[in-house]
Amino acid sequence: MAIALCVVGAALFALFDRAGAPGMGATVGEKLTALKTERSSLQARADGEARVGLLQAFRVAGLLTDALAARYEADAERLFDRLPAARHQPFAEVDRLNTAIKDALGRPSEGTRRAVREAMDQAAAQLDRIAGLDNAPVVLAFTPSFVPPRRATGELTLTPGAPAAAAPEGALRLDKPSAPGAGRSASSAAPTVPRYAPDFATSGDDDPPVQVEVTGVLLTGSVPPPVLVVGSWRGEALVAPERLRFSVPRSAFANDTARTTFASGSLIIRRGSRTTTFQLLFTVLPDRPGSFALDQRVITTEPESNTLVSPEILARAPAGETRTVRRCFDPPQGWRFDKERRRVVIVERLGWLDDIGDATLNGGSVEFVPGDDARQICLSVVAQAVTKAARTATIGRFEATLIRDRPVERAIHSGIRALDWREPVRVPIEPGMVEWKLYVRLFDEIDREFDRVGVSGVAFLSIELDADGKMLVLRANPSLEP
Repeated sequence: MAIALCVVGAALFALFDRAGAPGMGATVGEKLTALKTERSSLQARADGEARVGLLQAFRVAGLLTDALAARYEADAERLFDRLPAARHQPFAEVDRLNTAIKDALGRPSEGTRRAVREAMDQAAAQLDRIAGLDNAPVVLAFTPSFVPPRRATGELTLTPGAPAAAAPEGALRLDKPSAPGAGRSASSAAPTVPRYAPDFATSGDDDPPVQVEVTGVLLTGSVPPPVLVVGSWRGEALVAPERLRFSVPRSAFANDTARTTFASGSLIIRRGSRTTTFQLLFTVLPDRPGSFALDQRVITTEPESNTLVSPEILARAPAGETRTVRRCFDPPQGWRFDKERRRVVIVERLGWLDDIGDATLNGGSVEFVPGDDARQICLSVVAQAVTKAARTATIGRFEATLIRDRPVERAIHSGIRALDWREPVRVPIEPGMVEWKLYVRLFDEIDREFDRVGVSGVAFLSIELDADGKMLVLRANPSLEP
């Protein structure tokens, strides 16, 4: 009887223990579901900056979560807290990476981005550690990160025939390039603007397939071969040692005209009766890379003129003699004499004989003479008696045009212009440019400002001067990944 009571008691204890287990904490499966849900929520919140800058972090978080799901498939109902403490670390790293991504989305800064990089490195290290354990497949990496833009987009690059009228000049604009009424200099080339074309004029280029390559451990040897599903497309892998290759039609990836988008592929691996799925995340580049505006501060010179009238100069000569007075004049500070526009003025020529005035008795003159300095104007005033008994006096001056170069500052606005994946865009550098600022909006969401070449703070764009230094060249290039 006692033995029977013990057996019944043990059975009841086991029954109550199992019934109470769910209340004691989350299971491994529930923990993994929470991590996947958190990452999916973060991906849905990602803006244009995050879809480019945080893509690798999202991918590492996804690969580590999927690797843990494959490893603990048989233990999905086991309480998470009853796993050995050492096995909690990969879950903690995924949680830490998700938290870092969440902070970077909510408070974008260099500090939060640095925290994401540190958490991503730790999560990647955990992914390497668990690779091959428990006979579970693991995806370690896959390419490409960014799906290139479509070629056959139904667009042509057209150049307007008549340039738009220039807007009034203003100061160098420091606001965003979306300000209306931006003008451009008359010497600037007309902007090239991608526009939709009719069906009969669309591009004949076909988009090449996207070559997806997956590397990892225990990925091969399954029958049937692994399968990748992207959108409505489904294809089997071309298998190499620990490497899978897929040739995916470009049309399988969802695409936006102006903005980047996330696209996810499902890699399905069957080993016996066991099916494992990995999510492969890609960022799809849009048809149009974006737009830009260039402001240039230009300083040129315009001639300014004025007329200088010199003081009157008096030369007196005693009876029968000749006297010469020579005076030199410097131009005012910042001015120069126009030697082609000057003249002498004989104010008065006087002569006396026995105190009787007679101008004909004075044979003097007023003339320009060479000076010691080429910038000067020198004047010679001569009083000269024509008879020995005559006294003379000559009064003279000159009039000359002064000129100087007056600096004129103005702003030249290029207006908003489109970037093009196929062709570099060239913007003339105006003569006399002393400062410029370039405003770039990539993928309709990422804004950047530049004031020099050689330093690019954004992916998919290079900024440089041509060989002559007379053109600013902007190249939108899908291969310039971050």
